[in-house]
Amino acid sequence: MITNMKKLKFEFSWQLFQDYLFLILGALVQAIAMRLFLIPALLVSGGISGAAQIIHYFTGWSIGLMVFLGNLPLFLIGWRYLGGMKFAVRTGVAIVAFSFFTEFLILFLPEDGITHDLVLNSLYGGLVFGVGLGLVYRGKGTSGGSDILGLILCRRLGFPMTQAYLVTDAVVVLAGGLAWNWELALYGMVVIYVSGISAELISEGIEIYRSVMIVSECYEKITVRIMKELERGVTILPGTGAYTQYSRPVLYCVISRSEVNRLKALVHEEDQRAFMVIGQASEALGEGFKPLRKPGD
Repeated sequence: MITNMKKLKFEFSWQLFQDYLFLILGALVQAIAMRLFLIPALLVSGGISGAAQIIHYFTGWSIGLMVFLGNLPLFLIGWRYLGGMKFAVRTGVAIVAFSFFTEFLILFLPEDGITHDLVLNSLYGGLVFGVGLGLVYRGKGTSGGSDILGLILCRRLGFPMTQAYLVTDAVVVLAGGLAWNWELALYGMVVIYVSGISAELISEGIEIYRSVMIVSECYEKITVRIMKELERGVTILPGTGAYTQYSRPVLYCVISRSEVNRLKALVHEEDQRAFMVIGQASEALGEGFKPLRKPGD
């Protein structure tokens, strides 16, 4: 009993350490994106950091300090409405780390960035910034700013999540267009789009799976071949044709993208009149794929 308790405590401590490592590393990567690509090119990525860039341009005030101060009221609102102490601690660590690294990296990174090309700055700035966001999400935290506003709009006002983030970030990018010029604002929208894609890939993984449903009179032969040749599990679902009213089993399985053509050929060999539906699954967890774990493990 004591041994099990010690093991549980060790696993919990290691997972906690891993989460906070993701949070701090993600904040560092975001700050690198800001200092190398976004700030030198006057590209606004949205959120509090984008607003801080605009204010810094006209006043010279510290971006890191403004990010910290600007997140304080949102932090308190998020603590109240989104997740209590667990939300507060993880988000607080991400905000403080990002604010610190944004100022600390001035000592080591070139003030003018590494390129003056707006296309390169928007693409690589968005990519690197999104990687940082994804790492923060892997640590079960948020980076504050538009993350908090987006979640509040989604949960409290019923906004779809994608629209909520678009609204909160677009307002800041619009302000950037008014402050500088509309060309930079358009590039800012590219930054938001690219960062969203890379954040999703980092937080959820890059694997792409296919979910397949097959209706065939030769379902038994097809099932055996899928399990034997592809080594994939198959679920047999009961199905009834609406027009014919005939009962016919429906096969359901999940395969990798590289196995799609093999499955098509297999089904065609057994039944050329078979009906197949192939859809995209963003993630597959369980036997034969990634193990089912807690989010962020």
